[in-house]
Amino acid sequence: MNTAEALDRLLLYRQTPESLLRRLMDPAETVRTAAQAEVVALAVENGWQGDLWRCCIAWTLTEHENPFSLSWERRTGPEDTLSALALADMAVFHALLSAPPEEGPWPLLRNFHHESRQGKESAPLTELAAALADAASPAALLDCLTAFYQSHGVGQLGLGQVFRVRREADGVRLLPVRDQPPVRLADLVGYRQQKEQLVRNTEAFLHGRGGNNVLLYGDAGTGKSTSVQAIANEYAAKGLRLIEVYKEQYDLIPALLRQIKGRNYRFLLFLDDLSFEENETSYKYLKAVMEGGAEAPPENVRICATSNRRHLVREVWSDRSDIEHDGDIHRSDTVEEKLSLASRFGLQLFYPAPTFEEYQQIVSILSERAGTDLTAEQLRAAAATWQVRSGSRSGRTAQQFVNQLDR
Repeated sequence: MNTAEALDRLLLYRQTPESLLRRLMDPAETVRTAAQAEVVALAVENGWQGDLWRCCIAWTLTEHENPFSLSWERRTGPEDTLSALALADMAVFHALLSAPPEEGPWPLLRNFHHESRQGKESAPLTELAAALADAASPAALLDCLTAFYQSHGVGQLGLGQVFRVRREADGVRLLPVRDQPPVRLADLVGYRQQKEQLVRNTEAFLHGRGGNNVLLYGDAGTGKSTSVQAIANEYAAKGLRLIEVYKEQYDLIPALLRQIKGRNYRFLLFLDDLSFEENETSYKYLKAVMEGGAEAPPENVRICATSNRRHLVREVWSDRSDIEHDGDIHRSDTVEEKLSLASRFGLQLFYPAPTFEEYQQIVSILSERAGTDLTAEQLRAAAATWQVRSGSRSGRTAQQFVNQLDR
C-alpha cells in the first residue's frame, strides 16, 4: 500500500481532494510541487521548525475538526466506537510518519530552520510533530494526540488567540491575527478601577458565573481598545478568545455564533469604535443578537465594545417630536429605542481624559520605561507643550510624545 492509498482508509480524519496532505501525494508533479511550496509558506508564516513532513501531518491532525477531536477538546473523550475508529486512523498516520517522501525538495525540508517571530506560538505544534514521530505504536500516537486536544484544543481556535472575520461564499471564516500587540493590563497607566472591574467580569465569565456584555466608552486615546487587547492576552491560556467584528459584518454574527457555539473556549466579540449615525438601523440587528432575539446567544460568548459615545446611537431633537402627556417630560419611543442598545451592556466602564497632572504622571512612567535622558523638569515642560500642540490630552498623546523623544 502506497501513501496515497493510505489516505483512502481514513474515516474520521478523511482528507478531501483539496487537502494539503492529499495534494502532497498527488501523482501529478505540478500539484505536488505547488503543495510543497505551500508547506514552506506555512512553515515561514507559522514558525514551524525541523521536519516539515512531520509538521504537516501534525498540522493536519490538529486542524481537523471531527466528532472525535471535538469531544476531546471538550475533555469528554469517551472510550467508545469513536476511539476505535480513531485508532484505526492512527495506524494510517503512524505509517505515514515512518515513510516520508524523498522525491522533490523533501530531503532539504526534513531539517528546516527559519528565524520567525512566530516561534513561541508554533512551539506546541513543533513539539507535537516530534512527539508523534517518536510514538512507538498507533495507540501511543492516539494518546499523544488526545493529550494535545485536551491542553490546546482543535483547529485554529486551539493555537490562535485573536481572530478576525472574513465573509465567504458558504458562510464565515475565522482568520487568526498573527501579530497582535503583546500588551498587558499593567502596561496601561491609570484607570485602576476600570481595569479591576473588567478583570472581575472576565474571570466570572471564564468560570461560568455569568459575566456581562461590556461597553468601554469615553474620550479618544484613553486606552479602551488597549484594555480589551490586554484582557485577551492575559487570559488566552485560560481559554479566552477574542474575535474582532467590523460594523459591515454584523450580519455575519448569527453564522459566527453557530460556528463557535459549544466549543471549549470563551469568546469575546470585539466591536471596536461602536457607534451609529441617525440614519443607520443596523443597531436594531445588534440588539436582537445581544438579547431579545428568537435564538439566545451561546453561553460561551459575550460582546465587548468600545465607543466614544455612551448611548452609541446619535440622537437628534426630531427624535423627541412624539412627546405627549400634557406637558409631562417623557422621552419619546424613538429615543428609548435608541438608548436601549446601550442598556444591553450590563457593565459600562467610563474612560475619561486624564487631568493635566494625570497626563504628566503617564508621561513620567512611559518615559521611564523608554529610558529617556531628560530631567523631570525638562520632561514636564516638553510634555505640556506637546499636548497643547496636539490639541488633546490622553494616554495616546503621552505615548506619542515619548515615542518622538531623542534617546
